[in-house]
Amino acid sequence: MSVSEINTVDMAEVLTYAYELGDMINASVEVADYLYWKQAVQNDPEIQALVRKLEQKKELFEETQRFGHFHPNYHSAKEEVSAVEAELEAFEAVKRFKLAEKNLDDLLHTMSEKIAYSVSDSIKVPGNDPLPKKGCGSGGGCQCG
Repeated sequence: MSVSEINTVDMAEVLTYAYELGDMINASVEVADYLYWKQAVQNDPEIQALVRKLEQKKELFEETQRFGHFHPNYHSAKEEVSAVEAELEAFEAVKRFKLAEKNLDDLLHTMSEKIAYSVSDSIKVPGNDPLPKKGCGSGGGCQCG
């Protein structure tokens, strides 16, 4: 058996395991919870009306952003976006959906870390954290090198 044949067999096995892992994730509580609350949000006409309103307010705000703080409607447009977002946050289904989305994201990130670190401890695993910790790739003057 040649080296390329061995690599092909290994890659096929890796792909099989990847599909199995995907199936397990799809069967998880996190995915079920996410899909349930996503559907609840999509099927609520009041929430959907606010979502459309939010999209309109965001479009208006984006227009003012071209000029930034100097645009006469910048601050009011920004406040209108925040007000509609607060209205949406008042719905239990929206709160639950966002929590389910975060929990699913955490599960997927954890799985990504486990896979990456099983290959090497030095592999960088990106995250969705809006406030990244100091270290490699975060602009924090990493001392890892």
